[in-house]
Amino acid sequence: MTLRGLMPPVLSSRRGFLDLVAGAAGAGLLASAPLGMSASCAAERRPARPRPDTRAKIKAIAFDAFPILDPRPIAALAEELFPGKGALLMDAWRARQFEYTWLRTASQRYVDFWQVTGDALSFAGAMLKLDLGERERERLLGAYLELKAWPDVLPALRSLRDAGIRLVFLSNFTPRMLEACIASAGLAGLLERALSTDEARTYKPDPRAYQLGVDALRLGREEILFAAFAGWDAAGARWFGYPTFWVNRLNLPAEALGVSADGAGEGLSDLIEFVRARA
Repeated sequence: MTLRGLMPPVLSSRRGFLDLVAGAAGAGLLASAPLGMSASCAAERRPARPRPDTRAKIKAIAFDAFPILDPRPIAALAEELFPGKGALLMDAWRARQFEYTWLRTASQRYVDFWQVTGDALSFAGAMLKLDLGERERERLLGAYLELKAWPDVLPALRSLRDAGIRLVFLSNFTPRMLEACIASAGLAGLLERALSTDEARTYKPDPRAYQLGVDALRLGREEILFAAFAGWDAAGARWFGYPTFWVNRLNLPAEALGVSADGAGEGLSDLIEFVRARA
């Protein structure tokens, strides 16, 4: 029997369903609190429940890749290949990866994210004077095609989808990267579209990148919630006009850009709470 079949009539509406989901997600978070932490302490660490408002209802969520896909295995592989220097490699690689997307956007010298990722890895290896041969390079790049979902993702996406929320990726990843990760993470059938900024030959936070969600979903931007992983992406989405939720899994401070996400939390249970308040 499906969850919908078990729901009493009062929960058959989208709002009622989201109330149920939010409660279940919160209970799961408390149940998974670290050893030695009480449920009340875990609850105190969660963001305050958002207040309901009268703005446009959320009809769709556009996800950046990393609120969904867990990148930690890439860092683990970097440490395996270069013991004691894996963290340095990851820091340099990530920094150049995003710097290259912004530089290429500003200079109108576009190449896709797969090439940017490879170029950034080459630079990082050279800067750190690592013996980054073809084998190591292939393994590190290949890890981007084998990412799994964070533990809270699959039940959250199923719940949102069953509540009638349309779900898409909106990522700098290339179509090939997104397709490979959808397969490796077991996301098939959960997302309506995998939108790559490659379609616009640009990168976030260029407004043309965020516009892909509006064009694909045929909704007003105020009806599409953007779920960001990085603080700069949350700022870019807000500047574009999306209501924005920052899935701040790394517990980082907000960027000093003069704009804030509409909501923030450490995982998708907090995102569900935010959507429930706008249902």
